[in-house]
Amino acid sequence: MMKLGYVTVSGRGEIDLLLAAVVGTLEADGWNLAGTVQTNIERTDRHHCDMDIRLLPHGPSVRISIDRGAEARGCRLDPDALERSVAWVSCNLEGADLLVINKFGKQEAEGRGLTCVIAEALDRELPVLIGVNGLNLQPFLAFSEGMAERLIPTSDAVIRWCRESRNRNAEDG
Repeated sequence: MMKLGYVTVSGRGEIDLLLAAVVGTLEADGWNLAGTVQTNIERTDRHHCDMDIRLLPHGPSVRISIDRGAEARGCRLDPDALERSVAWVSCNLEGADLLVINKFGKQEAEGRGLTCVIAEALDRELPVLIGVNGLNLQPFLAFSEGMAERLIPTSDAVIRWCRESRNRNAEDG
């Protein structure tokens, strides 16, 4: 049974804050997590922030954005950093209770990025929690083939879904 939950929240960086809070609570409860959590670092000299992701469970933080200058527009994602992060996450799925993906972004909408890890986790019947912004909601829904559950975007509701998903895994296993 596919256990794929997603959150979407309005406001720059709000999904990242929500997922970081959820991950913090689950880690404190002793969960084994795989995946990514994003931190945005505001810069006073730039329109855009720097984007870092923490690789779960105990990995490094990786800068996934490229500084293209104060006036730069367009994509700032560092594809090499993302691909290294994908490899890390894939290698850490074994024994995980949950896969957390900070964002189903443009790379995932185009079938790249973390889509292979998401599919691998679902094949293993590992619950997956994903942040999805409005720009990529339709591609995400197409990717999930209508099987994803939209979660109420509060820490309590998301944590409840995570616990219920893990309990269903224990009952099914």
